[in-house]
Amino acid sequence: MTPTFESWREQGRRFSHRGHPIFWQAGGSGGEDPTLLCIHGFPTASWDWHALWQVLCRHFARVLAPDMIGFGWSAKPASYQYSIFDQADLHEHLLRSQGVGSYHILAHDYGDTVAQELLARHELRRAAGDTSLVLQSVCLLNGGLFPETHRPRPVQKLLLSPLGPLLAVLTSQRSFARSFSAVFGNSTRPDALELQQFWELFSNGGGKRIAHKLIGYIPERRANRARWVGVLQTTGVPLRVIDGPVDPVSGAHMVERYRELVPNPDTVLLPGIGHYPQVEDPDGTLQAFLAFHARIAAAAPNHPG
Repeated sequence: MTPTFESWREQGRRFSHRGHPIFWQAGGSGGEDPTLLCIHGFPTASWDWHALWQVLCRHFARVLAPDMIGFGWSAKPASYQYSIFDQADLHEHLLRSQGVGSYHILAHDYGDTVAQELLARHELRRAAGDTSLVLQSVCLLNGGLFPETHRPRPVQKLLLSPLGPLLAVLTSQRSFARSFSAVFGNSTRPDALELQQFWELFSNGGGKRIAHKLIGYIPERRANRARWVGVLQTTGVPLRVIDGPVDPVSGAHMVERYRELVPNPDTVLLPGIGHYPQVEDPDGTLQAFLAFHARIAAAAPNHPG
């Protein structure tokens, strides 16, 4: 059964990151391998994966999905240096605390950039002969993989401006819903209940007051482009992009750039879908994701085929 919003929160676990409580969800078919790490985007949380959760947990021994610091039901400290590097630390901390030695990634939006950083760290460890935490594959949903193709929404631009702190505090549920719905496909926009849930994830625990700090990932992407784009071009780790092409932020235009820059690009477009494929078209997203993993398994040296 697909989890409810209430059960997702009630059944979540907690660990500590730099002294702050971090919410995370766990599932799976049992055992240790394979492990899947699900990394959510901005401005939402691990709840983004709920429509995929039941199927993912049947296909993976362990599925881990934290709310990053500053998001969802995790701590949202006002005095904190939010960064992609710190969020990558958080995910590695969770993986190591759970005894994970190798893992796969499914990421979205802001989480794509965290995944790029985790991929860069994997490649550095591999070059040094360190096999303590091996990244086996990365699947990326809509996200700003390339700073030059990312098209921030007007509200994101304002959050980056000197007006950002004021705008963050003044954000209303109504304005949030209007801006949030605009990145979905025309026929797949969230209903009133879903918008209420997304608003709660964004606003609870003082979330509004830090939105202008979280948005710092946009200039961070520009500053670290060579590291985060470069690793997509040089890694031997299997990659797939699953994208909603009508997304105004990182839709078909982002995939076109990916195909230009990344060798042997593996991309799947979901027609009519916007920025949240896992919410708008969970079946299509699962089909493309599981096909990617079936191909990886078939190519494994110990595969019976």
